[in-house]
Amino acid sequence: MRKSFALQTEPHVADIGGTEFLFQPEVMGDEFLDAYAELRDAQKAKGIDLDNLADADPSDIRRSARAQRVFLARQMLPDSAKLFLRIDVVKDDKVLKSFQDLEEAETYAAKQKGARIVDALRLPSRVLVELLEWIVELHGGGGDARPTTSSSGSSTASRPVGSRGTGRSPSKASTRTRGR
Repeated sequence: MRKSFALQTEPHVADIGGTEFLFQPEVMGDEFLDAYAELRDAQKAKGIDLDNLADADPSDIRRSARAQRVFLARQMLPDSAKLFLRIDVVKDDKVLKSFQDLEEAETYAAKQKGARIVDALRLPSRVLVELLEWIVELHGGGGDARPTTSSSGSSTASRPVGSRGTGRSPSKASTRTRGR
């Protein structure tokens, strides 16, 4: 007996507002699990109560969001990851300097009176969550984890075995009306 397994060779593409981010076609299981464990640990370590964000430290919330970005970037191809992780230190709507590392950006911003840190690629939280779900499904063995192929590459459906049943359809649209 012989069994063949397909491997995804083309990068997965996430189009976010017209910007395409390329994700690795395949991620080794241990690498994915290590990155996912780091994300979960980072979320737990912050102890953020999502029902009470008013009492949460803004820097903890920022670090938690950053952990999500780092996890996603680890699944991306290098150029996409670089853009996705870029942090700008901004003052008076001008970018003073860009960074990849949050701590370096915070250190630099602290030395610049009136400067603040912003993600170069600002995204709504829901997009980050949707990306996380998609990547976990893609590489974590979810329902759509197999490589995608074009519909023309699919085989046609098999004919049903046996004779057609004579039972009534539960759909009113396909059920004949009595007396006709």
